[in-house]
Amino acid sequence: MWSVVIFALLISSVGIQAYRDLSGPDAWTYWKDQYLSPSLNSQLITRADLGGPVGSRPALAISGRIGPAAANWFRDRLDEAHLVAGDVVLLSSPGGDLNQALIIGEIIRSRGLTTAVGVADASGRIRPAYCASACVLAYAGGTTRYGIEGSMLGVHRFVTTAPVADPVADTQRVTGAVLHYMTRMGVSSTVIEAMSQTRDIRWLGTREAEAMNLITDPIGRP
Repeated sequence: MWSVVIFALLISSVGIQAYRDLSGPDAWTYWKDQYLSPSLNSQLITRADLGGPVGSRPALAISGRIGPAAANWFRDRLDEAHLVAGDVVLLSSPGGDLNQALIIGEIIRSRGLTTAVGVADASGRIRPAYCASACVLAYAGGTTRYGIEGSMLGVHRFVTTAPVADPVADTQRVTGAVLHYMTRMGVSSTVIEAMSQTRDIRWLGTREAEAMNLITDPIGRP
């Protein structure tokens, strides 16, 4: 009988802890993004022709908004795709969660992958697209960052939407973290100046993005 009682107590305590873990709105949003309705979509392209001297490489096309569980979801898709160093992560996104985008960029860099901005049709043909806000941080993770003619990179000042005790200090913290990340990825600090100029999206021209070393290899239209 005591064994049954102890087992019931253990199950009860686990259930209570699970309820506490999932009772907050942020937790439910995370689990929904991770398992039920991911904010991102993926498509594996066995031979993506980016044009120019790059030629054809396997690519994982990622599109959609970067949600609260996007980094874990992205890592799982990479494991399934079996990409190797030099293969391409093709991005198309309006942005989303800054922290998740930073982690995605770190994953891309740790695996030696390259990045480009574009979308793929059913046949795998690459077309221009846009990558804005937090998406640019993920794009910066590429060991080589291809610039497809017609695709656009958009930056803006990052702000915290959640209530904080000191908004100025929090903005400085976020700016410092983004600057540190971009510098490690080989991007010029001038990108922070471009970001800080407006809360609206500022679209970077190809030459401007090259001057920042955000685009490292302009390859023209596929």
